[in-house]
Amino acid sequence: MTGRYKSYPEYMNSGVDWLGEVPTSWKVMPCRGVVRNIVEKNEGILDKNYLSLMANVGVIKYEDKGDVGNKKPDDLSKCKIVKKGNLVINSMNYAIGSYGMSEYDGVCSPVYIVLDANGEAVERRFALRVFENKPFQKYLSTFGNGILEHRAAIGWDDIKGAYIAVPSKEEQLAILNFLDHETAKIDTLIEKQQQLIKLLKEKRQAVISHAVTKGLNPNAKMRDSGVEWLGEVPEHWEVTRAKFLFCFVTSGSRGWAEYYSDEGPLFFRIANLTRDTIESRMESTQKVMPPSGSEGVRSKINKGDLLISITADLGSVCVANDEIESGYVSQHVALCRPNENVESSRWLAYFILSDLAKEQFIGSGYGGTKIQLSLEDIRELWIVRPAGKYQIEIASHIDKQMEKFSKLIGFAEEQIILLQERRTALISAAVTGKIDVRDWQSPNG
Repeated sequence: MTGRYKSYPEYMNSGVDWLGEVPTSWKVMPCRGVVRNIVEKNEGILDKNYLSLMANVGVIKYEDKGDVGNKKPDDLSKCKIVKKGNLVINSMNYAIGSYGMSEYDGVCSPVYIVLDANGEAVERRFALRVFENKPFQKYLSTFGNGILEHRAAIGWDDIKGAYIAVPSKEEQLAILNFLDHETAKIDTLIEKQQQLIKLLKEKRQAVISHAVTKGLNPNAKMRDSGVEWLGEVPEHWEVTRAKFLFCFVTSGSRGWAEYYSDEGPLFFRIANLTRDTIESRMESTQKVMPPSGSEGVRSKINKGDLLISITADLGSVCVANDEIESGYVSQHVALCRPNENVESSRWLAYFILSDLAKEQFIGSGYGGTKIQLSLEDIRELWIVRPAGKYQIEIASHIDKQMEKFSKLIGFAEEQIILLQERRTALISAAVTGKIDVRDWQSPNG
């Protein structure tokens, strides 16, 4: 990082292990000299905004939060007062980036630590940048009480005695201007990569949907499917129900948790399905010692079976391979065994992953919205079936396209990681004095 930017002319030993050397002109001081803890309670006032904290976003109104992970408390008297400009930290999740500056006046969960900057010592936003420094987050997390580092709860007593380096307010403003400009550039690049990934995933889905409903030959003769919302299909393809392509459809029963074990066959859950591919996700697995008798036999997986989510992400699907074979499905997963009309399980899985199948599953084709599938819903799914050899060709074509998309998406994801690492390193270097940006000038003037 220092190779591209100059260093300060002189440094001194800060006496703080995590901080190392700092510029001789900077002060090394405990956090209690920079921020103060706000512990004011709501005292039963119920007409304030309830504020929620999102990682790397900050403090927002509860009703503006898209994915509410915790419920708004009924008794707001237990909540803490938050003023606009306060620094708010999730005591449980600070080490994974759950902190921010409040944009509103309101109240927040008592789990949060609410801090206000000492205006004589620091600019408010410089204090936020200090707490954004990953090495500082990692250092504070070592004081937390918890099983996992990123879930270790910290408190004001842990923060107040932690030493940080503080430059003059004039230098703070220079650092803020520098970081605002540089992180904005990085954030823009990250957003572009994220948009690219989104477009690639949309294109990937379009490739799947077109191949399984229209085929690979753009000049193929088409005919009316006879199903209004399905439209035209290749002339020789059959429009049928899934029940005529499966010889067996079932799901796991409730109560399998009592059979969980450290050894034994795989217990296949929704966590093992992905949204966008027909491959399994095996980062998190559970094993079971299945019950003896028909229940164990009924829900046992064979190679080539289709495993379909019937709750949560409806229609997520994978094809059972050697790694999954002989496992057992949970109550949230349908086990569907293709019959002799299916030459390629992968073709059928791709059809179920298509937009046409998903629309049927969520009920849009019937004017409703489903949140859970029954096994009958799967049996009654409309499917456009080509002849056997074309099933294999379509599956092979999609497999190759998926590999290409996977590489492109993977490269974009790697770029995001590198950009995020650069952003983190830049903030750390600037707020600890490892680089001198006092003479930095914005290219925009």
